Amino acid sequence: MTLLEQQLRQETPRSLKALREAENACRRCNLYRFATQAVPGEGPRDASLMLIGEQPGNDEDLDGHPFVGPAGRVLDKALQEAGIDRKQVFVTNAVKHFKHEMRGKRRLHKRPDPGEIDACRWWQHIERELVKPKLMVALGATAARSVFERVITIHKMRGCVVPVRDGGNALVTIHPSYLLRLREERDKRTEYGRFLADLITAKAFVDRM
Repeated sequence: MTLLEQQLRQETPRSLKALREAENACRRCNLYRFATQAVPGEGPRDASLMLIGEQPGNDEDLDGHPFVGPAGRVLDKALQEAGIDRKQVFVTNAVKHFKHEMRGKRRLHKRPDPGEIDACRWWQHIERELVKPKLMVALGATAARSVFERVITIHKMRGCVVPVRDGGNALVTIHPSYLLRLREERDKRTEYGRFLADLITAKAFVDRM
């Protein structure tokens, strides 16, 4: 039995409420020192689909809920068009605290490093133990690294359902924030269409199971 498995057996919160409380008390890395609060995952405990993003943004850090900012609005639009009810999906992040750097008075997103991703994987394992989703959708490279425990090249695995080493299945796609960074409308339409197609693939998979 690995150290992680021993910890999960001995210390795992047995409800989503207990998990939220434990995440807010987390001191596994230093990100808690600079964030307003942890941002736990949200959704029904019996959700068939789990969406995993990178980390909370500024809006999520202040609000305490995942995907409520601009990227969340893109995600909501795509979910609706894919025929997926967000209220029936468990939405979370690979890292639970907002990592940022100050630029004047603004807090700008900063990508979590491998140590921070690995430290926070503990919570993702517990979420999966509690929810037991049929499929995880990793939104972006950070989420994919957390799910597969190694560096993933998105374009090589994108849109395909593949088994995860420690159980379950996952599909890799882009993070919706990528769409916000595109400047050309043509590129935005093309990439949004691909993102939507990935979500439709995810829905079709869980509907078949």
